[in-house]
Amino acid sequence: MRKLPFIAIILFFWADATCSSSRPHIVVLLSDDLGRLETSIHGSTEVQTPTLQALAASGMVFENAYVASPSCCPNRASLLTGLMPARHGAHPNHSQMKPGTKLLPPLLKAMGYQVASFGKVQHGRRDFDGCDFNFRDPENMSRDLQKLFDSGKLGQGPICILAGDRRPHVPWGEEPIYDSEKITLPTTFIDTPETRRHWARYLSDITRMDAEMGRVLRVVRKHIGDDFICLFTSDHGGQWPLGKWNLYDSGTRVPLVVSWPGHIAPGSRTHAMVSWVDLLPTLLDMAGATVPEDIDGKSFAAVLKGESEMHRDKIFTTHTGDTVFNIFPIRSVRLGSFKYIHNLRPDAFHTNHSDILRNDGRGAYWDSWDAAAETDPEAAAIIEAYRTRPEFELFELDKDPLERNNLAYRPEYRNRLASLRAELEAWTKEQGDELKPHREPYLTSQSLSEIRAKIVAERNK
Repeated sequence: MRKLPFIAIILFFWADATCSSSRPHIVVLLSDDLGRLETSIHGSTEVQTPTLQALAASGMVFENAYVASPSCCPNRASLLTGLMPARHGAHPNHSQMKPGTKLLPPLLKAMGYQVASFGKVQHGRRDFDGCDFNFRDPENMSRDLQKLFDSGKLGQGPICILAGDRRPHVPWGEEPIYDSEKITLPTTFIDTPETRRHWARYLSDITRMDAEMGRVLRVVRKHIGDDFICLFTSDHGGQWPLGKWNLYDSGTRVPLVVSWPGHIAPGSRTHAMVSWVDLLPTLLDMAGATVPEDIDGKSFAAVLKGESEMHRDKIFTTHTGDTVFNIFPIRSVRLGSFKYIHNLRPDAFHTNHSDILRNDGRGAYWDSWDAAAETDPEAAAIIEAYRTRPEFELFELDKDPLERNNLAYRPEYRNRLASLRAELEAWTKEQGDELKPHREPYLTSQSLSEIRAKIVAERNK
């Protein structure tokens, strides 16, 4: 009888090891500042993304995947915690999570996984709880992954590989793959030669990112075969007007494709709405873990398995700001085909790094926009819509996917607006969101040129 506890312990570890060895390998591929519509899997006929096309052919593409926040720090913190920004605390970009905030990767560790991070996963390419290996080069993940496999440090148990390419984050590469005279610009842009050259560089970095992701997958298949869960997505839209730092779909709606041979139907697509806070809970669930109940994220494994066509009925997104360049807090909710946006400080200018610094490979095209606006009323209207916003915006995405027609002030939508306002107000209260800018914004009563000059002078000190 005295031997029973020891036998029980042996059986426990044997069962745990058996379970651990049967868990699927996981590969998560992250792009940085990639707009959804600038991929071949979401409709682009100009940008070459063959790696994404191959993943889409072998798995499921999500048409309605949203980030938690359209800037790197808060959204990547949401990925790692399953929490929305007001709860994990890193609401503005380049900020820190609340002390004691728990991450989800340690749950993978507890299941026997080795977790290896490559490039930009955590904001700042920092180590994080649950990470066994961290290689920081954000463009050569395949090289470092090969080195890790060659080192023999990866054991026989399940592996979780997180690979984050910095592209197409600025600065964009100087040598374009695409002809700037032949590409098609978004209709919300001002068509100038400078804009075209920068857009061609941005698109070229997307193709370069796609190629590196293909190399990562070749290394993975060489060492562990084809039986693994693979998830690709982007942390938010590109650093272009109305993209990054905005709650329009061009900033918050991102590419997402998930494949797992034999478990997810190849070549499938879904309109189920999912959020970045759902990504790790889903992977944990598919790996056989119990997903924590005290987080905002929830598993959409049922969608991947073909057991459900729906996941969320509402999508909430938030933005607070980014250091001294972008101080424009916004909150939004999507319900069905309607999206409601609350611009918390409509008395302030919307600005960001691009239009303030105007550096080559980032926002140097802005000088040509200002020049065009001096003589072209349409160009002036595009800039005005970028810089100033009404307090409330309401869009019907099925009819107005580019969110150009604000319905918030039309009387026939009064009830719809009131309902969505109530939804958003209740959610922000539940989140403990203080609905404040992270610092004093730049008021429209001030001179924008003087604001820009002051910021540039402070940066150059």
